Amino acid sequence: MVSDNASNQSVLRATAVLDAFTHGRPELRVTDVAKATGLGLSTTSRLLATLESLEFVERDPMSNLYRLGAKTITLGGIAVNQMPVHRATRQIVQNLAREHGLGANVAIRRGDRVFYVANFEGPLSPRSFTLVGQTNPLHATGLGKSLLTGLDPAVRQSLLPDPLPAFTHRTITDLATLEVELDRISSRGYATELEELALGRACVAAPIRDGSGEIVAALSISGPLSAIDLPQREAQLASAAIEAADAVSVSLGHHAPTALNTLV
Repeated sequence: MVSDNASNQSVLRATAVLDAFTHGRPELRVTDVAKATGLGLSTTSRLLATLESLEFVERDPMSNLYRLGAKTITLGGIAVNQMPVHRATRQIVQNLAREHGLGANVAIRRGDRVFYVANFEGPLSPRSFTLVGQTNPLHATGLGKSLLTGLDPAVRQSLLPDPLPAFTHRTITDLATLEVELDRISSRGYATELEELALGRACVAAPIRDGSGEIVAALSISGPLSAIDLPQREAQLASAAIEAADAVSVSLGHHAPTALNTLV
Protein backbone atom coordinates (compact mmCIF):
# COMPACT_ATOMS: atom_id res chain seq x y z
CA MET A 1 0.00 0.00 0.00
CA VAL A 2 2.86 2.38 0.84
CA SER A 3 4.48 1.60 -2.51
CA ASP A 4 1.18 2.21 -4.32
CA ASN A 5 0.74 5.56 -2.59
CA ALA A 6 4.28 6.62 -3.49
CA SER A 7 3.73 5.61 -7.11
CA ASN A 8 0.47 7.51 -7.25
CA GLN A 9 2.15 10.58 -5.77
CA SER A 10 4.91 10.40 -8.38
CA VAL A 11 2.36 10.21 -11.19
CA LEU A 12 0.44 13.17 -9.77
CA ARG A 13 3.62 15.22 -9.47
CA ALA A 14 4.74 14.41 -13.02
CA THR A 15 1.28 15.30 -14.32
CA ALA A 16 1.39 18.60 -12.43
CA VAL A 17 4.75 19.40 -14.05
CA LEU A 18 3.36 18.74 -17.53
CA ASP A 19 0.23 20.74 -16.74
CA ALA A 20 2.38 23.75 -15.82
CA PHE A 21 3.19 24.15 -19.52
CA THR A 22 -0.48 24.50 -20.49
CA HIS A 23 -0.90 27.83 -18.70
CA GLY A 24 0.82 31.02 -19.79
CA ARG A 25 4.28 30.86 -21.32
CA PRO A 26 5.19 27.77 -23.38
CA GLU A 27 8.83 27.81 -22.18
CA LEU A 28 9.61 27.70 -18.48
CA ARG A 29 12.56 27.69 -16.11
CA VAL A 30 12.83 25.09 -13.37
CA THR A 31 11.89 27.78 -10.87
CA ASP A 32 8.79 28.65 -12.91
CA VAL A 33 7.63 25.04 -12.88
CA ALA A 34 8.35 24.72 -9.16
CA LYS A 35 6.28 27.83 -8.45
CA ALA A 36 3.39 26.64 -10.64
CA THR A 37 3.28 23.18 -9.06
CA GLY A 38 4.18 24.02 -5.49
CA LEU A 39 6.98 21.42 -5.59
CA GLY A 40 10.50 21.90 -4.29
CA LEU A 41 13.27 22.87 -6.69
CA SER A 42 15.14 19.58 -6.34
CA THR A 43 11.97 17.52 -6.86
CA THR A 44 11.00 19.64 -9.85
CA SER A 45 14.46 19.34 -11.36
CA ARG A 46 14.44 15.53 -10.98
CA LEU A 47 10.99 15.22 -12.51
CA LEU A 48 11.93 17.43 -15.46
CA ALA A 49 15.08 15.38 -16.05
CA THR A 50 13.05 12.16 -16.08
CA LEU A 51 10.41 13.63 -18.37
CA GLU A 52 13.15 14.91 -20.67
CA SER A 53 14.67 11.42 -20.94
CA LEU A 54 11.22 10.14 -21.95
CA GLU A 55 10.75 13.00 -24.49
CA PHE A 56 7.73 14.45 -22.68
CA VAL A 57 9.67 17.71 -22.27
CA GLU A 58 12.75 19.09 -23.95
CA ARG A 59 15.34 21.60 -22.77
CA ASP A 60 16.91 24.34 -24.85
CA PRO A 61 20.68 23.90 -24.32
CA MET A 62 21.32 27.62 -24.73
CA SER A 63 18.61 29.11 -22.51
CA ASN A 64 17.98 26.07 -20.27
CA LEU A 65 14.28 26.71 -20.70
CA TYR A 66 11.97 23.69 -20.84
CA ARG A 67 9.05 23.18 -23.22
CA LEU A 68 6.74 20.25 -24.00
CA GLY A 69 8.43 17.53 -26.01
CA ALA A 70 7.65 15.45 -29.07
CA LYS A 71 6.03 12.60 -27.11
CA THR A 72 3.18 14.91 -26.03
CA ILE A 73 2.50 15.69 -29.70
CA THR A 74 2.35 11.98 -30.45
CA LEU A 75 -0.10 11.33 -27.64
CA GLY A 76 -2.20 14.38 -28.52
CA GLY A 77 -2.40 13.38 -32.16
CA ILE A 78 -3.46 9.84 -31.30
CA ALA A 79 -6.05 11.08 -28.81
CA VAL A 80 -7.67 13.55 -31.21
CA ASN A 81 -7.66 11.04 -34.07
CA GLN A 82 -9.57 8.59 -31.86
CA MET A 83 -12.41 11.08 -31.38
CA PRO A 84 -15.42 10.22 -33.58
CA VAL A 85 -16.35 13.93 -33.79
CA HIS A 86 -12.88 14.86 -35.04
CA ARG A 87 -12.87 12.12 -37.67
CA ALA A 88 -16.36 13.08 -38.85
CA THR A 89 -15.64 16.81 -39.06
CA ARG A 90 -12.03 17.09 -40.22
CA GLN A 91 -12.62 17.17 -43.98
CA ILE A 92 -15.84 19.16 -43.69
CA VAL A 93 -14.31 22.01 -41.65
CA GLN A 94 -11.22 22.00 -43.86
CA ASN A 95 -13.50 22.52 -46.87
CA LEU A 96 -15.38 25.30 -45.04
CA ALA A 97 -12.17 27.17 -44.29
CA ARG A 98 -11.07 26.93 -47.91
CA GLU A 99 -14.45 27.87 -49.38
CA HIS A 100 -15.08 30.93 -47.20
CA GLY A 101 -11.49 31.94 -46.49
CA LEU A 102 -12.25 32.05 -42.77
CA GLY A 103 -11.56 29.95 -39.70
CA ALA A 104 -13.56 26.75 -39.23
CA ASN A 105 -13.65 25.11 -35.82
CA VAL A 106 -15.26 22.19 -33.99
CA ALA A 107 -15.56 21.88 -30.24
CA ILE A 108 -17.08 19.69 -27.56
CA ARG A 109 -18.00 20.58 -23.98
CA ARG A 110 -15.73 19.71 -21.09
CA GLY A 111 -17.42 20.84 -17.92
CA ASP A 112 -17.95 24.59 -18.14
CA ARG A 113 -15.53 25.06 -21.07
CA VAL A 114 -15.47 24.73 -24.83
CA PHE A 115 -12.76 22.23 -25.87
CA TYR A 116 -11.51 22.52 -29.48
CA VAL A 117 -11.03 19.25 -31.41
CA ALA A 118 -10.61 20.62 -34.97
CA ASN A 119 -9.38 23.93 -36.34
CA PHE A 120 -8.52 25.15 -39.84
CA GLU A 121 -7.88 28.66 -41.16
CA GLY A 122 -8.55 30.27 -44.51
CA PRO A 123 -6.42 33.07 -45.99
CA LEU A 124 -8.70 35.77 -44.54
CA SER A 125 -8.30 34.48 -40.97
CA PRO A 126 -4.73 33.28 -40.50
CA ARG A 127 -3.35 32.12 -37.14
CA SER A 128 0.17 31.17 -36.16
CA PHE A 129 -1.14 28.46 -33.80
CA THR A 130 -3.80 25.75 -33.65
CA LEU A 131 -6.80 25.95 -31.34
CA VAL A 132 -6.96 22.15 -30.96
CA GLY A 133 -6.75 21.24 -27.28
CA GLN A 134 -7.40 24.77 -26.09
CA THR A 135 -10.48 25.86 -24.16
CA ASN A 136 -12.74 28.89 -23.95
CA PRO A 137 -15.77 29.87 -21.83
CA LEU A 138 -19.15 28.55 -22.92
CA HIS A 139 -21.17 31.74 -22.52
CA ALA A 140 -18.86 34.02 -24.55
CA THR A 141 -18.48 31.92 -27.71
CA GLY A 142 -20.81 30.87 -30.52
CA LEU A 143 -19.62 27.28 -30.10
CA GLY A 144 -20.29 27.37 -26.38
CA LYS A 145 -23.76 28.85 -26.75
CA SER A 146 -24.61 26.17 -29.32
CA LEU A 147 -23.48 23.50 -26.86
CA LEU A 148 -25.45 25.09 -24.03
CA THR A 149 -28.70 24.78 -25.99
CA GLY A 150 -28.44 21.01 -25.58
CA LEU A 151 -28.55 21.21 -21.77
CA ASP A 152 -31.49 21.59 -19.40
CA PRO A 153 -31.74 25.06 -17.83
CA ALA A 154 -31.04 23.55 -14.40
CA VAL A 155 -27.82 21.97 -15.67
CA ARG A 156 -26.79 25.24 -17.28
CA GLN A 157 -27.31 27.09 -14.02
CA SER A 158 -25.19 24.54 -12.17
CA LEU A 159 -22.36 25.02 -14.68
CA LEU A 160 -22.34 28.79 -14.99
CA PRO A 161 -21.71 31.43 -12.33
CA ASP A 162 -23.99 34.43 -11.89
CA PRO A 163 -22.87 36.99 -12.84
CA LEU A 164 -20.96 35.58 -15.77
CA PRO A 165 -17.39 36.85 -16.29
CA ALA A 166 -17.01 39.63 -18.86
CA PHE A 167 -14.26 39.54 -21.49
CA THR A 168 -15.36 42.60 -23.47
CA HIS A 169 -18.13 45.17 -23.14
CA ARG A 170 -20.27 42.92 -25.39
CA THR A 171 -20.07 39.76 -23.24
CA ILE A 172 -23.39 38.53 -21.83
CA THR A 173 -22.92 38.59 -18.06
CA ASP A 174 -26.48 37.90 -16.86
CA LEU A 175 -27.88 34.36 -16.79
CA ALA A 176 -31.42 35.50 -17.58
CA THR A 177 -30.20 37.37 -20.66
CA LEU A 178 -28.20 34.33 -21.70
CA GLU A 179 -31.30 32.12 -21.39
CA VAL A 180 -33.19 34.46 -23.74
CA GLU A 181 -30.31 34.27 -26.22
CA LEU A 182 -30.22 30.46 -25.99
CA ASP A 183 -33.96 30.26 -26.74
CA ARG A 184 -33.35 32.41 -29.82
CA ILE A 185 -30.49 30.16 -30.92
CA SER A 186 -32.61 27.02 -30.48
CA SER A 187 -35.45 28.46 -32.55
CA ARG A 188 -33.31 29.52 -35.51
CA GLY A 189 -30.73 26.73 -35.42
CA TYR A 190 -27.50 28.73 -35.10
CA ALA A 191 -25.59 31.04 -32.76
CA THR A 192 -23.57 34.17 -33.36
CA GLU A 193 -20.80 35.76 -31.35
CA LEU A 194 -19.82 39.36 -32.01
CA GLU A 195 -16.81 40.56 -30.01
CA GLU A 196 -18.05 38.76 -26.89
CA LEU A 197 -14.78 36.95 -26.22
CA ALA A 198 -12.26 39.16 -28.05
CA LEU A 199 -12.60 42.55 -29.70
CA GLY A 200 -12.42 42.53 -33.48
CA ARG A 201 -13.60 38.94 -33.94
CA ALA A 202 -16.94 37.25 -34.65
CA CYS A 203 -18.35 33.84 -35.53
CA VAL A 204 -21.41 31.87 -36.57
CA ALA A 205 -21.92 28.40 -35.04
CA ALA A 206 -24.33 25.46 -35.25
CA PRO A 207 -24.84 22.36 -33.08
CA ILE A 208 -23.86 18.80 -34.04
CA ARG A 209 -26.01 15.85 -32.90
CA ASP A 210 -25.28 12.14 -32.51
CA GLY A 211 -27.50 9.16 -33.26
CA SER A 212 -29.60 9.75 -30.16
CA GLY A 213 -30.31 13.34 -31.16
CA GLU A 214 -28.18 14.77 -28.35
CA ILE A 215 -25.98 17.80 -29.04
CA VAL A 216 -22.44 16.43 -28.71
CA ALA A 217 -20.40 19.12 -30.45
CA ALA A 218 -20.65 22.39 -32.35
CA LEU A 219 -19.12 23.80 -35.51
CA SER A 220 -18.26 27.43 -36.21
CA ILE A 221 -17.07 29.74 -38.96
CA SER A 222 -15.03 32.58 -37.49
CA GLY A 223 -12.70 35.43 -38.30
CA PRO A 224 -11.85 39.10 -37.87
CA LEU A 225 -14.72 41.54 -38.27
CA SER A 226 -13.29 42.97 -41.47
CA ALA A 227 -13.24 39.53 -43.10
CA ILE A 228 -16.35 37.88 -41.72
CA ASP A 229 -18.56 40.96 -42.34
CA LEU A 230 -21.33 39.56 -40.15
CA PRO A 231 -23.92 42.30 -40.87
CA GLN A 232 -23.84 41.42 -44.58
CA ARG A 233 -22.96 37.71 -44.51
CA GLU A 234 -24.76 36.32 -41.44
CA ALA A 235 -27.45 34.50 -43.42
CA GLN A 236 -24.93 33.02 -45.87
CA LEU A 237 -22.50 31.88 -43.18
CA ALA A 238 -25.30 30.57 -40.93
CA SER A 239 -26.61 28.47 -43.83
CA ALA A 240 -23.12 27.09 -44.44
CA ALA A 241 -22.57 26.31 -40.75
CA ILE A 242 -25.95 24.57 -40.36
CA GLU A 243 -25.47 22.55 -43.53
CA ALA A 244 -22.00 21.44 -42.46
CA ALA A 245 -23.16 20.61 -38.93
CA ASP A 246 -26.06 18.57 -40.33
CA ALA A 247 -23.66 16.63 -42.59
CA VAL A 248 -21.53 15.77 -39.56
CA SER A 249 -24.62 14.82 -37.54
CA VAL A 250 -25.68 12.39 -40.27
CA SER A 251 -22.24 10.78 -40.25
CA LEU A 252 -22.58 10.35 -36.48
CA GLY A 253 -25.88 8.49 -36.94
CA HIS A 254 -28.39 11.32 -36.66
CA HIS A 255 -31.08 10.67 -39.25
CA ALA A 256 -33.12 13.86 -38.93
CA PRO A 257 -30.97 16.79 -40.07
CA THR A 258 -32.13 20.17 -38.86
CA ALA A 259 -34.13 21.97 -41.50
CA LEU A 260 -32.73 25.39 -42.31
CA ASN A 261 -34.86 27.94 -40.50
CA THR A 262 -35.57 31.40 -41.78
CA LEU A 263 -32.24 33.11 -41.25
CA VAL A 264 -32.28 36.65 -39.94
